Amino acid sequence: MSEVMEMEETLEGEELLEEELTAEEIFQQHQAEINERFEEKGFFRRMKEMFQGLSMPRSSAEYKLARTELQRLVAPLLAVLLPTLGVITLIVVTAITGQTKETIQIDIAKAVEDEAPLEDETPPEEIEPEPVDETVEVVVDTPVVGPVTDVVVPQATPVNEPVSVKPATQDSVAIIKSPVTMRSMTGSRTPGSIGKYTNGGAGYGDKNTEAAVMKALRWFKKKQNKDGSWVSIADTSLIILAYLAHGETPASEEFGETVMKAMQFLIDSQVIKNGKVTFNKIDGHEYTTLIATYALCEAYGMTKNPVCKEAAEKALQRIVDNQSPTGGWDYKLNKASTRDDLSYGGWAIQALKAGKMAGLHPKGLDECIKKAIRCLKTRNFRRGGFNYTAGGGPTGLTATGCLCMQLLGYANQSEVTEALDFMRNWKPGFQAVAKSAKPQGELPGSAPQYYCYYAAQCKYQAGMCEGATAANKKTWVEWNAAMKALYPPSIITLEETIEGVDGKPKQIGYWKGGYHNSYMGTALVALQLMVYYRYLPTTQTKAGKVENHDDAEVSQPKAQKAAKDEVDIEVDI
Repeated sequence: MSEVMEMEETLEGEELLEEELTAEEIFQQHQAEINERFEEKGFFRRMKEMFQGLSMPRSSAEYKLARTELQRLVAPLLAVLLPTLGVITLIVVTAITGQTKETIQIDIAKAVEDEAPLEDETPPEEIEPEPVDETVEVVVDTPVVGPVTDVVVPQATPVNEPVSVKPATQDSVAIIKSPVTMRSMTGSRTPGSIGKYTNGGAGYGDKNTEAAVMKALRWFKKKQNKDGSWVSIADTSLIILAYLAHGETPASEEFGETVMKAMQFLIDSQVIKNGKVTFNKIDGHEYTTLIATYALCEAYGMTKNPVCKEAAEKALQRIVDNQSPTGGWDYKLNKASTRDDLSYGGWAIQALKAGKMAGLHPKGLDECIKKAIRCLKTRNFRRGGFNYTAGGGPTGLTATGCLCMQLLGYANQSEVTEALDFMRNWKPGFQAVAKSAKPQGELPGSAPQYYCYYAAQCKYQAGMCEGATAANKKTWVEWNAAMKALYPPSIITLEETIEGVDGKPKQIGYWKGGYHNSYMGTALVALQLMVYYRYLPTTQTKAGKVENHDDAEVSQPKAQKAAKDEVDIEVDI
């Protein structure tokens, strides 16, 4: 009984206590208890209870508390999730992009039969034909007869010169699809075309000319330095041109590795010196830069290798940017000079033409070519031939100016006609002859092979083109007969041999008494013996629209030309 009374007293006490508290105080007390319990819970427990509450009826206290909790957590959650999603997206996109680049399929493609290669020439590197006093007998030094010793490997580049502007490997050349597409000259350097144009005939080569070419190409292969070079950068460039003229690329079975190493050496030799794109071992006048640029342009045209393209474009841009105000070029690419040196400028023009044919378009290229043609017609041509420098008389460089105009699409101009007449009686040869000992009209100058190289191309272009005159046909046939009679028998065939792709020993040989040295001279002669298939005559129908120019202003009367002091020319290459 007493226990019951105590319980009743306790209950009555609690009721009295509750009556003493207001409703607001009771709510605050309960809210504090809820907050205290909430703050003690961990993050994941709070998330769990929130999702459980959201699943309860909307009228329940649990649902209302869960909704309040969600409103409190939404801002922190977004602050974490959004940046995380952004980072994940970037990682995925980068991974996909990188994977796409790595799975590009590339293969090798041989040159198409009716696609055309670039024109090819070869002037000297260190030595350039100076004006000759024709009253004095001039003799060209020739190598000592006998086996050729190995060439000394060029010394390493000085440490203060960057070795390469683009240190990529040339292996990429051999695995990139490389069609030869020359819109202006659709001649082909495929084995089928070579066989067709060396199958005999008055205007073509024969088995002896092709055998001599193969001896030379195999001799080059035998004598190549470990770094891919021969003697100098200019020699290396000319030899690359010889291989390309024969249709040899890094994908070739017999000469692929040789060509690949040589091209890699040339690319690695390109440097930037004093803010100028050049090459790391150049001659005093920088013929090297022009010849190497020409080789790089033709290499890109034959291989479509992006590394060649980068190197060629940079070198071409320097040639364009350093043309003289009168349209020519001078030593060391001196932009301020107006000597308009044709020996030097001829190589610049060949490089520009090769670049254009390969699809390269440095800034200002078209205007540069127009100015070059204008210079040829108005400054380098005089008294029936082309001169060494502006204002002089006809020289052996008449062939250089003539070929430049032919290849640029002006084969039908009067200057070309007169130049061909000036060269009418020239014959191929190795030795210079004094003026008193040579008949009227014989090849002038002290560097016969240098001039013969251009002359062979000029006479071929004029004599084998569509609509060739009887005189030009006869001149080419006579020159070709003399060339075939002189060059193949004069090659020095060595006792040593080189193993061919069939495993059998193959003969090797070289020419002496050429220009500058046996390597350069051999390249010059070999290129002449490949004139038959390096490219079609520019006036052939298949050669494109190279002749379809509006020549009205080019052929304007001399009085009108003098009044304007310039010639407006349109070039379609």
